[in-house]
Amino acid sequence: METSEPLLPDEPWPQRLSRILAWMAGAFILFGCAVLITIDVVTRYFFKRGMVESFELSGYALAAAIGLGMAFTVTQKANIRVDILLDALPSSIRAACDLLASLSLTLIAVALAWFTFGTLQASWSMGAKSVSTLQTPMVLPQGIWWVGLFWFACMAVLVPVQAVMRLLMRDRRGFETMVGSLRVTDEIEQAGASSALAKDL
Repeated sequence: METSEPLLPDEPWPQRLSRILAWMAGAFILFGCAVLITIDVVTRYFFKRGMVESFELSGYALAAAIGLGMAFTVTQKANIRVDILLDALPSSIRAACDLLASLSLTLIAVALAWFTFGTLQASWSMGAKSVSTLQTPMVLPQGIWWVGLFWFACMAVLVPVQAVMRLLMRDRRGFETMVGSLRVTDEIEQAGASSALAKDL
């Protein structure tokens, strides 16, 4: 009996962890947010008041989901890039542009992680709480948010390092896989693989 091969047989553990965090953000955080909003809508209809602070909690959930999902965008090259003229350039210049784009993203990711840690540290030192009736300690949502951004920064650093290693080994295809721009066919294949993975899970 034939067995199907795994969809991502050679996926390194950092990329796999990024995928898991993205699934957690989408499946658990956003679904939980939808449940809270539903409860609030129903209780407001029947009892003229909300039972949970869904507006506040959904804001925290959205920030957490964005933070936890950003590393996955790096591994999937899902961030927006303007590469109108890239295909017309020689391969060496195209590789340099791809690497420069990846390093630019690294700089932004590290800056985000650094400054959000400052915000988290300030909230911790002040014992900051939300002004709502929940009085949520701000270090809780900000902590989850920062964990996602920190991992985003880690992946943004790791990907260009892996790409340069592939280039030094004369693995141009591997380099393109790590930091090259997605072509239309690549995006179609990626969407198909994601759909198949969702069905498998």
